[in-house]
Amino acid sequence: MMPELPPGVERVLFTQDQIERRIEEVALEISDRYKDKNLKLIGVLKGSVFFLAALARRLRVPVKLDFLAISSFSNKSGAPGLVRIAKDLDDSVEGEDVLLVEDIVDTGFTLRYLLQVLASRGPNSLAVCTFLDRNSRRIVQVPVEYRCFEIPDHFVIGFGLDYNQLYRNLNYVAVLRPERD
Repeated sequence: MMPELPPGVERVLFTQDQIERRIEEVALEISDRYKDKNLKLIGVLKGSVFFLAALARRLRVPVKLDFLAISSFSNKSGAPGLVRIAKDLDDSVEGEDVLLVEDIVDTGFTLRYLLQVLASRGPNSLAVCTFLDRNSRRIVQVPVEYRCFEIPDHFVIGFGLDYNQLYRNLNYVAVLRPERD
């Protein structure tokens, strides 16, 4: 049974069941790759929190967690701009097997920046896992080893993704109507 959709939501793209099944599949892949290692998951705040928590619970290897937050600044709406770290990691990644966990990879600019920063800190390995991949908008090619879903060029909300800080708590992913403010 589908929940009643909030105002402004056009349609559900992925249901809670679809999301749970896909996260389980991705967790098995990751667990297999890191079966003899200690894995450090780094979540990019705020959007990745829901995905990171669901993924971490399904992994079958020991994991450490850390978080960072970024800020982007641009002169034009929707244009790529300057990215900076607003909240850095609490612990070092030197010698660690690191999996950067994103809610969505879009143009690739932010991910490229984060990968450069983290790689410069000497991890043993560095890979990317994203909940959603909007490859159709990719400007900078970046390595994404694990993805749950590839999505078309729509504005999506739910399961950590927001519009004006709302809708993150939806247990599904939905398309927001284009006529939003």
